[in-house]
Amino acid sequence: MSDRDPQPVERQLPTEEARDLLALVRDIAQREIAPKAAEEEDAGRFPREIFTLLSESGLLGLPYDSEYGGGDQPYEVYLQVLEELAAARLTVGLGVSVHTLASYALATYGTKQQQVEHLPAMLGGGLLGAYCLSEPSSGSDAASLRTKAGRDGDDWVIDGTKAWITHGGIADFYTVMARTGEDGPRGITAFLVPGDAPGLSGAAPEKKMGMKGSPTAQVHFDGVRVPDDRRIGEEGQGFSIALASLDSGRLGIAACAIGLAQAALDEAVRYATQRRQFGRAIADFQGLRFMLADMATQIEAGRALYLAAARLRDAGRPFAKQAAMAKLHCTDTAMKVTTDAVQILGGYGYTADFPAERYMREAKVLQIVEGTNQIQRMVIARHLAGPEGR
Repeated sequence: MSDRDPQPVERQLPTEEARDLLALVRDIAQREIAPKAAEEEDAGRFPREIFTLLSESGLLGLPYDSEYGGGDQPYEVYLQVLEELAAARLTVGLGVSVHTLASYALATYGTKQQQVEHLPAMLGGGLLGAYCLSEPSSGSDAASLRTKAGRDGDDWVIDGTKAWITHGGIADFYTVMARTGEDGPRGITAFLVPGDAPGLSGAAPEKKMGMKGSPTAQVHFDGVRVPDDRRIGEEGQGFSIALASLDSGRLGIAACAIGLAQAALDEAVRYATQRRQFGRAIADFQGLRFMLADMATQIEAGRALYLAAARLRDAGRPFAKQAAMAKLHCTDTAMKVTTDAVQILGGYGYTADFPAERYMREAKVLQIVEGTNQIQRMVIARHLAGPEGR
């Protein structure tokens, strides 16, 4: 082993409790997640037992109220937990981010009765969530969704198809946006739908470039009945709930991207300090040293950006622009850093014997999910110059 092996990320954490929490997460990541990651991703196996362990360890509800089983942790801490998990295996880090996203609507907009009834199981009871906004014909244009929910007495009946759903077909609950009124954003309402509801089914998982262990599937709603007490917020409020959810969710994706990029950098440093050519370690060649320096700098900048946005959120200040910037920069960084890691490993980087090629395949999806990076640029530009076409 080289004496220049990568060291754990030095983190600025607000409390001793947070430091202990990160130590716990690193231990779980190193013992339970990372050793099986390559094999299970290759086999397309979803590690449900890891999510059970994370739930039992109090790690599936970190940013939510302890009254309902959450961890009372600021986003500044929660996101660094996500980063550590994603560095060990992106399927796990992104899965926790999606579960947190799926829990957001009820935790933020639900009634006290709804929160008491449902949140403890969602946050610490071993359940796994999914978030249903996108559809086959409405991705970036989410306000044009066509899944409908119609009233039938005290129930709502949901019909339609959602697409690109992480945990689709295996989730225990789904936060679903459905049309209950007029076309456009004002006619959408949010619902909490149990995963075993009659009429709800998941299609076969998509065959993907990366993250093969994380099921992504269409979810079909065929006359799914949901009582009105599972409606979240007011009728017609669903789209604003969805957008607020995504502002926070984009920070989760940013943190996952930096975790993946850090894993790729660590692999590149490890290889470059041990691989010898022309009688010396390839890390001694200036061309590679400069690549490593640029990779590390981009990662640190991304980490600082997502943490700055998180601290705004924790302070109750607007953070939507900064969340879009963090998602944009961090996911572009993950794509660049993982590509450079493959280059540093050379031919070995192109083989499945080393994790660099998996990191590169996984990084691509982060530029797409929860708003493509082109959408992030639109969001940022609106904050700077106002809406388009005024």
